[in-house]
Amino acid sequence: MSDYMFMLDSHLSSEQSQVVEGVQSVVSGAGMNLFLTGGAMRDMMGGFPIRDLDFTIEDNPLKLAKALAHRTGAEIVETDALRKCVELRYAGNVTAAIGMARTQRYAKAGGKPHVTPATIHDDLRGRDFTVNAIALSLNRASRGLLLDPTNGLGDIERKELRANSSYSFYDDPSRLLRLIRLKTRLNYTVEERTGMQYANVRQAGMESRIPPETLFRELRQMAEEPNPAALLEALEKENFLPLFCPALAGPKLNLAGMQRLQKAKQHVPFGVDLAVDNFSLFLEILGEPLNPSERQLLVKHSAIDKSWVRRWQKLEPAAKKLERELKSVKLQKPSQVYGVVAPAAGELVLFLLMQSEHRLVHDRLKNYLQKYVPASQEVTDAEVAAASGAQPGTPKFKKAKAEAIAARLDSRPRKPPPPEPEAVVVPAKR
Repeated sequence: MSDYMFMLDSHLSSEQSQVVEGVQSVVSGAGMNLFLTGGAMRDMMGGFPIRDLDFTIEDNPLKLAKALAHRTGAEIVETDALRKCVELRYAGNVTAAIGMARTQRYAKAGGKPHVTPATIHDDLRGRDFTVNAIALSLNRASRGLLLDPTNGLGDIERKELRANSSYSFYDDPSRLLRLIRLKTRLNYTVEERTGMQYANVRQAGMESRIPPETLFRELRQMAEEPNPAALLEALEKENFLPLFCPALAGPKLNLAGMQRLQKAKQHVPFGVDLAVDNFSLFLEILGEPLNPSERQLLVKHSAIDKSWVRRWQKLEPAAKKLERELKSVKLQKPSQVYGVVAPAAGELVLFLLMQSEHRLVHDRLKNYLQKYVPASQEVTDAEVAAASGAQPGTPKFKKAKAEAIAARLDSRPRKPPPPEPEAVVVPAKR
């Protein structure tokens, strides 16, 4: 095993490792070359947790989309027919993107690129920033080989963001937003020449050419940031937020709400899998100070899909319903609280931790996250199968496991035995 493969294994969660193995199996079986690229490599080499898995293959991944989803247990979230890219979501909050190695040429700034298949080396040289232009081979013959044609590793060591091309921002002005996002999250500086290119493009007003659908993708990326309040503050300083909605400035920018969200997330212990629709929650907080017409402008300027608007609109009513259930005096046992909260979406839990004014609701949600979920994870499938004789995946097994979890939650913890009195040593008489 190469040093880089060892480094990768040490950075991946168990769920991410399973996804990497599954994707490798499908892609190698199809006779295609597979590489780990982009943000996954940047985060690994920079010492950050790997947030998303980014794969590149030297072929069209759309051919494999259904096979990947079927054989690796994924949900297809989005496909990009132009760039030949598919986004997948797995259990355990693991997301992966698989794209074609390609070159992109732009006839005009902000326009649709002309996309052609390419080698992995040409693909890396055409990326936005050098820190995103690193690849790790996952192929049998060259497994663990690092590809870094633009010296992205050097820029990671210097904690510096450098554009891959003098025309990087002109070709795709949305990279202006990406620069601020990466700078804020990674706490990197901007290389001097890249800073000059950024200033020239801003002076030319090229950000106005970012199409609404690209703003939508960027808005979704913002929702996944570990500190969205800091990012929004940085974007406001650069006067980028009016691109999304003219009202997003000053007192209408809900930085306090984003900070409350950060505080709510701190109640989720490490290892607790709370599946959260971050985008709907982000939109709810962002739109809270806006009036209805301003919310419509946000939807229009950012080309927010109707399905996302509906999810956004349903969030608060669903949270209020959960709040009423959690206030009920009928919930006397831990298993009853667990039974109410466990089926609920993670964004509803975070929303109530932020917004609910009822102490009982807060206490029950915190107990659920910090006590009941960890206790439920102690009930293993092997233990349930041995006790019930049911096979995992069957209705009988599901019922038996729910009963075992309820019994574990409602059982009183054993009191530790009282300490034995220390022996008193009487000194001998002389």
